[in-house]
Amino acid sequence: MSAEPSVPSHQKPPGGLANWLGLAAMRLLAHLPLPWIRALGWLLGQVLHTVARRRRTIARTNWSLCFPGQSVAQRDAAIRRHFVYFAQAWLDRSWLWEAAPDVVRRRLLLKGDLGALEGGQPTVMFAPHFVGMDAGWTAITAHLPRRFCGIYAEQLNPDVDRWMARGRQRFGDPHIVAMRQGLKPLVSALRDGLPLYLLPDMDYGTRDSVFVPFFGVSTATLTSLSRFARLSRARVVPVVSRLTPGGYEVVVHPAWEAYPTADVEADTALMNRRLEDFIAGMPEQYYWVHKRFKSRPPGEASLYDGVR
Repeated sequence: MSAEPSVPSHQKPPGGLANWLGLAAMRLLAHLPLPWIRALGWLLGQVLHTVARRRRTIARTNWSLCFPGQSVAQRDAAIRRHFVYFAQAWLDRSWLWEAAPDVVRRRLLLKGDLGALEGGQPTVMFAPHFVGMDAGWTAITAHLPRRFCGIYAEQLNPDVDRWMARGRQRFGDPHIVAMRQGLKPLVSALRDGLPLYLLPDMDYGTRDSVFVPFFGVSTATLTSLSRFARLSRARVVPVVSRLTPGGYEVVVHPAWEAYPTADVEADTALMNRRLEDFIAGMPEQYYWVHKRFKSRPPGEASLYDGVR
């Protein structure tokens, strides 16, 4: 993908003035001290929690299903904190993609079993949808002397699409594959020795999914982690990102033993169980504003009544 071109001041940007101003603001934020950016994120999170009624309802529904033993007060306090983390992580993209490289590397602590990402063995990184998922990608590409592969969902707005694509390709000359390109180029990249950064823990419908438990709820879950690992004979290495006061802590966990197996459904259920363990360590940082339980088994009613 090409770098984002400059836009003459007299020319209206193709993506619209509002988007152009938003990107300009993100570039300016990149030069502020991190505590200032996080303070702005706290304020934005409070505003979003107040005005984004639909997303707040989705998050509350998800939390109630996953943590039924908590009180309404505990749930609502956790969801408010989640909106703050969500907003802070969004504003952090300013410095992740625009600040000086040494500033970015200093704020990203990469730790754990880094040896699991060395060598030429095919590797799939299981990167769950925590708010720091972009920071995790940036950390491994900025700190490790290896080329990686990532999947990219193209954005509708061309200005935003160029900015995000450029940001995610900033370090390490990664190989980026658009989701519309399908399975083949990803498997080829894995077999060529490029570790794949995969985020398979959302509900994208019933296609290529199985219904397995997630916090005790039958949940449509992509089987891609098991399938990619089997097709490329790859090991699976979890990479989990946590937002911290100083930036992000990105932990590379040891490769899973005896994974994948011949049973894709059992593999996918195991992925969800291990994801639950990761979430238990920082529940408010998981991506609760997505309809995680949107797809239902045949005959089951929607869990999001009244939410459009």
